[in-house]
Amino acid sequence: MKAYVQTDEGVGSFTSIDLPELGDGDIKVAVEYSTLNYKDGMVMKGIGKLVRNFPHIPGVDFSGTVIESQDPTRPVNSKVVITGWRVGEAYWGGYSQQQVVKGKFATLLPAGITTRQAMGVGTAGFTAMQAIQRLEDAGMPNNDLPILVSGAAGGVGSSSLILLSALGYKAAAVTGRPEHADWLKQLGATSIVARDDITGKGKPLERELWRAAIDSVGGDMLGRILSQVCYGGSVTAVGLAGGSHVGGTVLPFLLRSVNLLGVDSSMCPQGERDALWQRIADNLIGDKFDSIIAEHAFEELPALADAILQGQVRGRSIIRIAD
Repeated sequence: MKAYVQTDEGVGSFTSIDLPELGDGDIKVAVEYSTLNYKDGMVMKGIGKLVRNFPHIPGVDFSGTVIESQDPTRPVNSKVVITGWRVGEAYWGGYSQQQVVKGKFATLLPAGITTRQAMGVGTAGFTAMQAIQRLEDAGMPNNDLPILVSGAAGGVGSSSLILLSALGYKAAAVTGRPEHADWLKQLGATSIVARDDITGKGKPLERELWRAAIDSVGGDMLGRILSQVCYGGSVTAVGLAGGSHVGGTVLPFLLRSVNLLGVDSSMCPQGERDALWQRIADNLIGDKFDSIIAEHAFEELPALADAILQGQVRGRSIIRIAD
């Protein structure tokens, strides 16, 4: 069975490997597609000491068909998607033609979504849907301001624009790559915000510009966004591409009742996970999601890991694992 196997931090190659036997509650999946997330690039390049045990198979997302099962709720021939649960980090992941995982890690795909589309969504799209749900659950102010999406050309950002548009929200897209402006508008952005206009430190409180925000950057940009969100609005923090600190002051929380909401898609409970995947399936705009997907052969994986860490990947890169 072909897999991308790491023998040490940042050291890996394509080789054959035997899978473990199924234990109680385990399933074996014929992997059809995987994908490339920023965390995958970090794991493959040995950044952050995310993997402690070797040999290791990366790939935090994958989708495919159950071919053996010790879990009665995930029977043979089920179509499943696996995201999170530290798969590809603490457990072997999707860069393998087959994989054995705990059945409870697998979500049964809702009707109307294929394994390819599921990887077009992946952790990034799932996180986007989770962030939107968090904003709605917190209660968004009743006004006509747009929802700001930072890192809009990335996986979470581009997925957020599609889903916000499908749900009827106005969205403003932040990007440092002006050549992507037309593409972002096609995905659903109603306006474009230049990254330079929202970086750097501003006033503790600025003019109220955003109904809410989905931020995948963190750092000083997150602080600036918080200062611009309207009274009673919320910001979901979904990433840290710009740093793990939170810039700014506490004044937006104290004087505007702004909420900062954390989003962790990895350990999301299964009941919530099922509901979010169903909502994704109900709002999956196929042509728009197809426009953010770039499909690659398994052999292209090492080069793609370099590209995503250098900020050169737009949208979603999915990896065709099945022959």
